[in-house]
Amino acid sequence: MLGSATSAAALRAGHERAPEALRAAGLADRLKTAGFEVADLGDTAKYIFQPDDEHPRARNVSAVLKSLNDLRPRVEVAVKSGALPLILSGDCISVLATIAGARRYYRNVSLIYVDRDADLNMPATSPSGSVDGMVISQVIGRGAPELVRFWGEPPLVREPDIALFGLERLEPQEEQYLAASSLRRHPALEVSTVGSATVARMALEHVHATKHEFVLHFDLDVITGEEFPWTNSPGAGGITLNEVRDALHVFASQLNLAAFEVAGYNPELDPDGQGARLLIDLLVE
Repeated sequence: MLGSATSAAALRAGHERAPEALRAAGLADRLKTAGFEVADLGDTAKYIFQPDDEHPRARNVSAVLKSLNDLRPRVEVAVKSGALPLILSGDCISVLATIAGARRYYRNVSLIYVDRDADLNMPATSPSGSVDGMVISQVIGRGAPELVRFWGEPPLVREPDIALFGLERLEPQEEQYLAASSLRRHPALEVSTVGSATVARMALEHVHATKHEFVLHFDLDVITGEEFPWTNSPGAGGITLNEVRDALHVFASQLNLAAFEVAGYNPELDPDGQGARLLIDLLVE
């Protein structure tokens, strides 16, 4: 278990407190009670959102890069140990360091990206300048040059080896890109219509995750806002908590799961800790 204590890629502070809040709510003890041996490798330094109007196209990109370079060697240590790294992250952009840490030991790494957003913006197209809206662009070698260069030989993951699961919110330029892209996508409507567990198994097959290692990224804003409002961008729609639970059962049972990253929880929006307790119940299950 390790924490990426960052909100630098978001559009408000709070994410950076997610790892410490989940620890304080008893995540490690609950995992131990469930039968796991837990090694807590601690957190990165805190990297906190700043308005950064000097770089409106890619806000706080230098702090984001520092957070990635802080997290990556910690993930490498966790992967090398042979255990399952559970990364508690504020920002989604941390998945770059998680994948890079896994690729230190595995040549082929796929990505299951459970998120309501495609995160295919780039500095030239982003309406907000939020680096968290550019994550998949960075993974496939597009986007802010500083972050593309984080991995020396982009892409971090090839497009056919990425599955977008629970996708619902798309900018027009993202729709245009996806129309010609080999990125695998499983929209929220498909998850709800076909069945979450069935679509999860389809996603694994599509990105060859039954044959080689994959990273599982889970952004909590994929859950409908009525059931999990403790994120920066909750909303109507999305997929239900039960649908998320069914998908995670499939993904987490795979022997090829190289790392499991949880992102998007904001403790500042959860003063009584209800969201932390619900999230811990979900992860332990």
